[in-house]
Amino acid sequence: MTALDEASTSEGRFTGLMAALAASRLPDPYPRYREIQQLGAFLPADLAGATVTVVTTLAGATAVLAHPAIGHGYRDGVSYRGGADDGLGSLLRADPPDHARLRRLVGKAFTPAVIADLVPELTALVDDLLDAAIDRGEVDAVEALARPLPLRAMCRLLGVPAADEQEFGGWADALTRGLDPPLLLTAAEKSARAHATVAFDEYFRELIAQRRRAPREDLLSRLVARHDDGDVLSERELLELCTLLLVAGYETTVNLISGGILALLAHPDQLAALRADPALVGPAVEEMLRYDPPVQFIARTVLADAEIGGHAFTGGDGVIMMIGAANRDPEAFDQPDRFLADRYAGAGRTPRHLGFGTGIHYCLGAPLARIEAELAFRALLRRVPSFTLAEQAVVYRDQIVIRGVRTLPLSLSA
Repeated sequence: MTALDEASTSEGRFTGLMAALAASRLPDPYPRYREIQQLGAFLPADLAGATVTVVTTLAGATAVLAHPAIGHGYRDGVSYRGGADDGLGSLLRADPPDHARLRRLVGKAFTPAVIADLVPELTALVDDLLDAAIDRGEVDAVEALARPLPLRAMCRLLGVPAADEQEFGGWADALTRGLDPPLLLTAAEKSARAHATVAFDEYFRELIAQRRRAPREDLLSRLVARHDDGDVLSERELLELCTLLLVAGYETTVNLISGGILALLAHPDQLAALRADPALVGPAVEEMLRYDPPVQFIARTVLADAEIGGHAFTGGDGVIMMIGAANRDPEAFDQPDRFLADRYAGAGRTPRHLGFGTGIHYCLGAPLARIEAELAFRALLRRVPSFTLAEQAVVYRDQIVIRGVRTLPLSLSA
């Protein structure tokens, strides 16, 4: 049965939304996304009793995400999703003017200079991780490289001791799984999400108190001290921001790196092109974000009636952007299903992908994620003459919103 069969329309409504969401768990969901995309750019549907519009194209998703009538609606109680219970409130779930205030305060502490200060340590960490991986010969690339690099980066930024990193990783995993629609979560997963939320709060509350007493050279100390014309972050805002920065800046980068390795293995000609011209690594990271984005769906609420891209949206309804489909839109990209390392090289006219979103919620940590991925791939290409998939199977995460592999077995040559 094809996605078109599953996604038949009834009285003008798209009835295959659950099939579309579930497709992200497949090793290759993109043929199904294309079939759904062919049904239209804006597809009215139902989700758990709420009316939503599924947006499938790059132009449509870009316009919706940038429109002022589209937001979250939690503050005013109009969100079609009810309350925000995933533990990642504050900046991620805020609408103007609250969002502008929070982003301004965080942005003044999370600067390019702060990120640049991490590069020497992250460079050394990548080399250490590759030393261990090469010595072993066969590794799970997720555990050997893709996971420890961004986890260390975010823990260092926030001043979390190395001894606590693994526990933090477990809590972050539980919150990330909790980003999926509640009706798709088991009781155990909801419980794990709730436990992780409380654990993060308790941990960061103590860490914030320590930084108030004795500031250090870390992002948390800057956030605690951050003020703008007398405006400061409350403790609740600080707690939520710490959790958000750790989860959003960690799990998505894990999947960017592991997904990028898979993309290169599936396109050996592009892997060879990168080895021949390391200057293409930066553009290739952009292509990885387009080709297999870590975030497959972005959900919003219509805050007020609006017409966007020729489609009428009703206040109070939901909107779900199919980022995986939009990033492979044949109306926007040449050869959309091919990974091309030089697609974003030079001053070409390739449209911007939605791997980091767009509009006021464009990913604040995008520069850090780019640097981490570039460091990882430059070192991997320089130090490992050959890497191939090992005999064990690649295992994908049983998640929908965040896409990635759980295990990526590789054989490395020294």
